[in-house]
Amino acid sequence: DHFKGWLWKWTNYIKGYQRRWFVLSNGLLSYYRSQAEMAHTCRGTINLAGSFIVTEDSHNFMISNGGAQTFHLKASSEVERQRWITALELAKVKATRLAESDDSSDEDSLVSEMEKNDLRITLRSLVGKLDDLETCNDLISKHGGALQRALSDLESLENNLISQNDSSTLSSRIKTVNERATLFRITSTAMINACSDFLQLAQTQGKRWHKSIVHEREQRLRLEETVETLAKQHNTLERALHAGTGPPRPDPGSNDKDNKSKQSDEAASDDEDEFVDASDKGFTTEFVKEHRKTPSTASSSSIEQNGSSIAPVASDEQDKIPGMNVEKRVRRKRIKDKPNYSVNLWSIMKNCIGKDLSKIPMPINFNEPLSMLQRLGEDLEYSSILDRAEKCSTSQEQMAHVVAFSVSMYSTTLYRTGKPFNPLLGETYELDRRDDLGFRVICEQVSHHPPAAAMHVDSVNKSQSSGWSYWEEITLVSKFRGKYLNVTPTGVVHLKFHKSGNYYTWRKVTTTVHNIIVGKLWVDQSGDAEVVNHTTGDRCKHKYFPYSYFSRETPRKVSGVVVDAKGLAHYVVSGTWDAQMDCAKIVTVNNANKSKPLYKTLPSKKLWQTHPLPVGAEKMYFFTDLAVTLNEQEPDVAPTDSRLRPDQRTMEEGNWDLANDLKQRLEDAQRGRRRRREAETAAKKAMGQEVEPYKPVWFEPKKCPFTGEITHVFKNTYWDRKEAKDWSDCPTIF
Repeated sequence: DHFKGWLWKWTNYIKGYQRRWFVLSNGLLSYYRSQAEMAHTCRGTINLAGSFIVTEDSHNFMISNGGAQTFHLKASSEVERQRWITALELAKVKATRLAESDDSSDEDSLVSEMEKNDLRITLRSLVGKLDDLETCNDLISKHGGALQRALSDLESLENNLISQNDSSTLSSRIKTVNERATLFRITSTAMINACSDFLQLAQTQGKRWHKSIVHEREQRLRLEETVETLAKQHNTLERALHAGTGPPRPDPGSNDKDNKSKQSDEAASDDEDEFVDASDKGFTTEFVKEHRKTPSTASSSSIEQNGSSIAPVASDEQDKIPGMNVEKRVRRKRIKDKPNYSVNLWSIMKNCIGKDLSKIPMPINFNEPLSMLQRLGEDLEYSSILDRAEKCSTSQEQMAHVVAFSVSMYSTTLYRTGKPFNPLLGETYELDRRDDLGFRVICEQVSHHPPAAAMHVDSVNKSQSSGWSYWEEITLVSKFRGKYLNVTPTGVVHLKFHKSGNYYTWRKVTTTVHNIIVGKLWVDQSGDAEVVNHTTGDRCKHKYFPYSYFSRETPRKVSGVVVDAKGLAHYVVSGTWDAQMDCAKIVTVNNANKSKPLYKTLPSKKLWQTHPLPVGAEKMYFFTDLAVTLNEQEPDVAPTDSRLRPDQRTMEEGNWDLANDLKQRLEDAQRGRRRRREAETAAKKAMGQEVEPYKPVWFEPKKCPFTGEITHVFKNTYWDRKEAKDWSDCPTIF
């Protein structure tokens, strides 16, 4: 459990592997730049309990806890690497047992002293019987060898005496053999009796222990059921609280102005009485309430910040977008309830461990009736944050809003454990919500292996030299590790505000789905993120804290600091990715502790808060109001649109058996098209002809001037083609 030595640790692409001094002690692996640093500075530590160790090649290996901590290490030789692997595996087993013993300490305290004494007596008896068996085994070996030698001597002597006619010597030797055989028989009988006693004692105690284990298992199951029931009750109360504190919804069939004024007065009085505690120390408890915007309403209140106000976005009273002939349409509020289909999870998952799930055919029993392209569109549920961000007076204040928007994307994943459909190559999805949410989206699957999707979003007022545009190309790398599933997005998110010219980029963090095989599924986000404003040099490094039973941090916590190009801190942003984000302007900074400076701030202001889930969401895959409308039938969409995908539509309607058959046919057809493309490519290469890669219809690859990465950007032709109803360039994929 105690091991130390030099290893090479991967730091970044510039410095590569750096030599570090590693110390393994008490289930913790820590590293330092040198041995002298052990007295004062630890550069990093990873807990081996619950972590996994992967051997990459003869010298390299990796250690990760499934969250933000991952060590990529390299030893000087294969022998040295194997010594570390052995020490780490032993330490991991001890650390896991120690954690389990800590968890069960309360249960152990309930065992009576009498039961402990019985256990000790039984163990001593078993140990004594084992000693008897070992003694008998030694005697049997000794007497058996002597008997074998006596028989050999007797045989050789018998041959000699037959030729000499001497019977006296033969009789004495026969007597010796009989004595040896008697001793061997006595010892064998003792061995058999000791084995019988040991077996009888072990069987008796085994039955008692089996009953105790069954009893403990039943108690644990009852405890889990109780905890689950309490969690459901807590969730119900939380939703009721959110629903009760939200703004009152007017009756759609009522046009009475008096009722409207009365409702507005009640909402104002609610605003005066509501207070919420800030999430970090040093923040006060008061804030100005922000009306939540649902898919059928688009409202926001101005938020006072440092004596200035952030102008509100469009109010609920607007039925049309100014300058545009776009009318509001009535959206659906429900989808068909999820049917109760059973599936043998382990028979499917046991062949998926360590593999990329995007390359494994999975039944729709693990899916939700939305494609990955539609899930990308769902990231814009809280786009009103960007509308407010456009009107901020400073770039640092705008940065705080952009960070809140980047965090809000994960709020819909808290209960969403279903897997979205993998889009087919060339599949598209449009989401035109200019009438209520003020944006429109176009997505396209631009690559199949690796699976990559491109998305472009424009706010409604982009044509007025204001508003914002948002685009990204995302590739999901998913790995199943037995107990949990890691989903790591690769690619950069781009956001541009047209009036100010501020250009932001950031990357998404890792999503982990726990308890894949046993227990209740739950989702967590973890990792470090950084939003950068390439126009002004502002940036915000923030962290998604991984959930841990032993951590004192708030579950699902996110926190960071907004700094300008000179490194001066302006705002602290904090909250949780499943509920809300706040910001507080920094007044003074105490740099006494350079690794973690202390900030004195003004009262915090709420930037974002989640919408309550619709009634009956647990029967509708925990869809939000926006998610319910994503797969709604839409006229005049492209023939490659996800709404027209037959297996997904059939699943939403509840016929899962037919949906599985349709999914298999679509994937087989896609594999056939891929084989034909590969055959054509091979034929062209053999003839010396130039081979062009697959080209998406609505996106094209371009190099980002700020990040230097090649990403697919929108060609701005889709909406014109839709208006002309010209879909001649679309492939046939359904």
